[in-house]
Amino acid sequence: MSALKDQLRADLTASMKARDQLRSSTLRMVLTAISTAEVAGTEARELTDDDVLTILGSEVKKRREASEAFTQGNRPELADKEAAEAEILATYLPAQLSADEIAAVVAAAIEQTGAAADGMKAMGKVMGVVTAQTKGKADGGAVAAEVRKQLG
Repeated sequence: MSALKDQLRADLTASMKARDQLRSSTLRMVLTAISTAEVAGTEARELTDDDVLTILGSEVKKRREASEAFTQGNRPELADKEAAEAEILATYLPAQLSADEIAAVVAAAIEQTGAAADGMKAMGKVMGVVTAQTKGKADGGAVAAEVRKQLG
C-alpha cells in the first residue's frame, strides 16, 4: 500500500476528529479519486506513491483552474473555497522547483540532447527529458515556457 495514501487516510481521521469540515471533505474527495484510479481499467491494482502524486497534482490543478473560473465569474466565495482546497492538497506534493531551477534543468537537457542547433523543432525531445526530471515538482506550463524561451 502507498505510504502517501496511508498518510492521507490518517490525516482524514485527524481532521474528522478536529471537526475540520473543509479539510475532511477535501481529503475524502482526493481519496475517492485515488480509489477510482485503482479500479479503472480492466484490472484493479494498488497505486504507487508516484501514481498518487500524479492524482494529487491533477486535483490541485483542477482546484486552481476552478478558482480562477469562479473569480472571473464574480463568485469570490466559491473561488476562495477552491483555492483553500488546492492549498490543502498542495501540502502533500513535493516542493516545487523555482524558475531558476527549472531554467537550469532545461539548459542541461538542451545540452544533453544537443537540441540547441535544431531550435523549436527539438522541443518535443527536450520536453521528454525535462518532464521526466521535473514530474510533480514543476508546472508543465512553466516548463514548456522555459523550453520555448531557451530554444527560441
